[in-house]
Amino acid sequence: MSAPFLMRLSLFVVGLILCIDAILLLSYRKIHLGVMLPLFIGLIFCIYAVFNVQIQTWLNRHLKFKKLWRFGWGIFIVWLMTLFAFFIFLTVQIQHSASIPAVKSIIVLGSGIENGQPSAALAKRLDTAAPIAQSQPDALVILTGGLDFGETQTEAAIMAKYLQQHYALPSQQMALETQSTSTELNLKNSQLILKQHQIQLNDPIAIVTSDFHTVRAKAIAQKQGYSDVYMVAAPTPLLIRYNAWLREYFAYLSGWVLHE
Repeated sequence: MSAPFLMRLSLFVVGLILCIDAILLLSYRKIHLGVMLPLFIGLIFCIYAVFNVQIQTWLNRHLKFKKLWRFGWGIFIVWLMTLFAFFIFLTVQIQHSASIPAVKSIIVLGSGIENGQPSAALAKRLDTAAPIAQSQPDALVILTGGLDFGETQTEAAIMAKYLQQHYALPSQQMALETQSTSTELNLKNSQLILKQHQIQLNDPIAIVTSDFHTVRAKAIAQKQGYSDVYMVAAPTPLLIRYNAWLREYFAYLSGWVLHE
């Protein structure tokens, strides 16, 4: 087999994998940039692999478009390099997560619910937070998350129910923040609850979130005045891991550009 054929075959296989991955996640109502972009790229790869001869013939007849086509591939390769660099950066940050000392509060950031149950990512966050809460019964556990579209219970309420059912965590150790819909609001609204329990922003506070989200969440917390935070990384389920990392890439980039 010739090298060009192997290249087209490889491109088609990669494109097909990206499309299947995206369609599978869409079937679980996961609709965000980390899903839609791989679907778009996968379709482009498959179309280019199947219609390569026709595309190259047309480009050879339209040299200006051929230059743009090559320029576009160059930009795509550079973007891929930055994406891989970000993935390596995340991996290093996750591996260097700090150990958790005694804290005054444990804030668990929301991550969505599905049919009245924590999403897979949220369940991992709760499973990670529970042992810490059990080992530190005096630490206030703040569960954050408002009402999702199509749901009848707030995310925080469902999180509390999960911890009670699976870990017998006492309700008096938990406080619910039921209005937020973003990381910024999770942390901002939690400040009032902390104040009500005489906990200051300079007290030691643990923040539990998904591994890929720890870097940006810590930056947001510090910007809001949390000065002694310990990030606790919950593992991201493999099915959604790299889609979530891709989504975080754009969120991190947006925050850096906009100085958020």
